[in-house]
Amino acid sequence: MSDPIRVMLVDDHALLRAGFRTILDAQPDIRVVGEAATGAEAVAQATALQPDVISMDVQMPDMDGIEATRRIVADPAVHAAIAIVTTFDQDDYLFSALDAGASGFLLKNSGPEDLVAAVRVLAVGDGMLAPEVTRRVVRRYAAPAASDTAAKRPTPSEPAEPLTERESEVLALMAEAMSNAEIAARLFIGKATVKTHVSRILQKLGARDRVQAIVLALRGGLV
Repeated sequence: MSDPIRVMLVDDHALLRAGFRTILDAQPDIRVVGEAATGAEAVAQATALQPDVISMDVQMPDMDGIEATRRIVADPAVHAAIAIVTTFDQDDYLFSALDAGASGFLLKNSGPEDLVAAVRVLAVGDGMLAPEVTRRVVRRYAAPAASDTAAKRPTPSEPAEPLTERESEVLALMAEAMSNAEIAARLFIGKATVKTHVSRILQKLGARDRVQAIVLALRGGLV
């Protein structure tokens, strides 16, 4: 049996942390290893506890979750994937979180099963964004403002190693918020093959996970 997924909870509301702990500790493959009530505590605890996944609130005293995420992601000694879990479904939080290096974005009114699924997805190196959130990311990075002209658009950037035609197809479907299973069905290939393509795409783009890969691809004009 593999080791359980180590999770750290970051939120300034003790009652909410207790609820999340109850949900996650009930899972046989997940264990909550620590909690923090502020962003500064989260940064220190991440280094000390080395969790696999961090559930991060946004609005907290001392240091907000966006800055804490930025500092944790920048620390080479910490390898945790971070899911922003917030009450506020606002684009400025979403894009600030992605820019800071978050791998997931979840609303606090999501169901318990969504929290558990997010932890499991992030633990294996995938990003987790709801389809409607992914569509907002696509609109933000893929569509230039109405006042933009072709001359003002950024020049597409190529990865260090060019993507194959199939990898480009997979990346485009990733940007449509498709899961590996959905991509496999669309392209008539096996799910294991899709997983291999996704791994190669992440490697070529220098991306941590599929969320960052989508953002990099959209910003660079690759899809």
